[in-house]
Amino acid sequence: MKNNNLFLIGSLAILVFSACNKADYLDVNAGDRPPLSASIRFVNARIPATGIQFWTFTQKVTTDAVLPGAASPYVPTTFGNVQINFTEGSGTSYKASRQFGNSATYSATGGPNGPIAGYHHTVFAASAKYNTGKDTLILFYDDLSAPPSGKAKLRFVHLAQGIGGVNVKLKQNNAESALFSAIPYGSAGGSNLQGTAYESAPFTNVNAGTISLIVSAGENATPVTIEQQGLTNITLEAGKIYTVFIRADSKGGVSAGILSTGGL
Repeated sequence: MKNNNLFLIGSLAILVFSACNKADYLDVNAGDRPPLSASIRFVNARIPATGIQFWTFTQKVTTDAVLPGAASPYVPTTFGNVQINFTEGSGTSYKASRQFGNSATYSATGGPNGPIAGYHHTVFAASAKYNTGKDTLILFYDDLSAPPSGKAKLRFVHLAQGIGGVNVKLKQNNAESALFSAIPYGSAGGSNLQGTAYESAPFTNVNAGTISLIVSAGENATPVTIEQQGLTNITLEAGKIYTVFIRADSKGGVSAGILSTGGL
């Protein structure tokens, strides 16, 4: 009888301990849990006039078609090893697909770093490096921390198919200064992409106000004519974050797009 009593007491103690553990688990503050999604802004840097929709694997993540030169809001998406695709207009076949986070080194089809949970990213759909008839997808990591007082943050992305590395000068208050040099296609000024080492496409702090960007290409620094919107008299607001990108059509005409967001 004594042994039976000890068994019952031990059993009750285990049940009480288990119940306490379960209650503790259920009481975990959801705010302390790790983030379960990455935030991505999708940009249409293609030449065709038709809007496009973006997908992760087989799930459409954009609500409205993204028009040429425009961007979606940041949307929550899958993170880690992710296949990103886009479709054109009402079409259902993928115009381009790319796997991010599936490789030990960077290549034309993927790389070691996919979208990261809790972080912001920008994905561009753009013409492939040597063929405006084909498309590619390029992912950048976004630092949305606010710039210093009186400053704006600026990033320049080279997506002009068929044009070699470009140099960018900043003109403000009649003074010119070198901003970036030898930016290859598919990269942002100041970023480093070598093997497994990748610095997120960085932003540069610049004085707020009216600026112009002067773009040149090649060893002889031949000026690049920017059609349509152009890159003159751009107004940068203090506290805001800007991404400027250039793209090219099949005839070599180069146009620019400017995206902005507020700092976090």
